[in-house]
Amino acid sequence: MKEKTRCPWPVNDPLYVEYHDREWGTPVHDERKHFEFLVLETMQAGLSWHIILKKRENFRQAFDGFDPRRVAHYDERKIQSLLKDPGIIRNRLKIRATVNNAKRFLEVQKEFGTFDAYLWGFVNGKTVQNRRRRLKDLPARTPLSDRVSRDLKKRGFRFTGTTVIYAHLQAVGVVNDHLVTCFRHRELYHASGRSLK
Repeated sequence: MKEKTRCPWPVNDPLYVEYHDREWGTPVHDERKHFEFLVLETMQAGLSWHIILKKRENFRQAFDGFDPRRVAHYDERKIQSLLKDPGIIRNRLKIRATVNNAKRFLEVQKEFGTFDAYLWGFVNGKTVQNRRRRLKDLPARTPLSDRVSRDLKKRGFRFTGTTVIYAHLQAVGVVNDHLVTCFRHRELYHASGRSLK
């Protein structure tokens, strides 16, 4: 059976391959999943995504299954216990930012009904279908991520710079950045109701 052609970044790591094949770029419309990716991308800032993926289940346990309501109520005692947890990234600023962002996340939900409606509103509910051919063509930021980042910062979110936000937009399928040679690009393009010429 012929091996599928995929983006080159997962290499041969099974964890990375699974994430690439099943999650990355798949449109997310689940509130907890949106919050999960925000937490993970906050924690990833300055680190490799592979480190975060390896610790993902530890993060899930530490942050109450990525429930923004529970995380928003973390007190100083809970923050101190997280800072002692060897299974996660023990960065004081990132942990405090996560608690802050949970509160801001709830505010966005209150204003827009869902965080999903807020985020997808930037693209009128439709995935931006990019047609990138090489890994080096993938940008670290775009005018879209600049706009979303600016708005999130205005709302009081932290660790939501344009690069972090572009990674979020890629992860939750707001943009399809699988290379055109990757089998997932075609799958996600068709799933969006479009057909490739």
